[in-house]
Amino acid sequence: MPVAFGTAYECLFTAGKLAVGQTVLIHAGAGGVGMAAIQLAKRAGATVIATASREEKLERLKALGLDHGINYVTESFIERANQLTDSRGVEVVLDSIGGQNLIDSIGVLAYRGALVSVGVAARAGSQVEARSLWARNNALHGVFLGGAILSEYARVHPMIGDMLERVANGELQVEIDRSFPLADAAAAHEYAESRKAFGRVIITP
Repeated sequence: MPVAFGTAYECLFTAGKLAVGQTVLIHAGAGGVGMAAIQLAKRAGATVIATASREEKLERLKALGLDHGINYVTESFIERANQLTDSRGVEVVLDSIGGQNLIDSIGVLAYRGALVSVGVAARAGSQVEARSLWARNNALHGVFLGGAILSEYARVHPMIGDMLERVANGELQVEIDRSFPLADAAAAHEYAESRKAFGRVIITP
């Protein structure tokens, strides 16, 4: 929980400067960071768009605050996001995919929008052309919670404490999909990698 919500907070607010009334596109909305980001963004007064690979996942994400879901398997997230914003674009994109997905996300940024890179689930690097950011004065940010904890402990520690309190009092939710005993660790990893999970997969001792 600290990693998912702490990372989501850093992406949205520390790097992305997300504000009330703005729009955010969250890739991999059904992942741990994605679910945390949807909740935090919605409670901050933003319009929330997210991508996922299955319609049923997008439908379930509405309960967490999702306004618009995009099935990236059946439609272009670039075309759909621009359609949803009347071609204005979004102020913040949270990308945990990397590869071509990171590059394509530049095409949905609003003027002075922020593209936040926080992972490489696609297991591929991204050759981002700096000039592609110039036209709309966009920014590319990298986020690593571990680095922030080491460099900014005095700020990050109470932020994560606040996230824990908000989960404890029920304001924020942590979705647990399935729990496996340690003896079935291989099966747990296989299930997680199948991308069928909605939320966290837990291994218990």
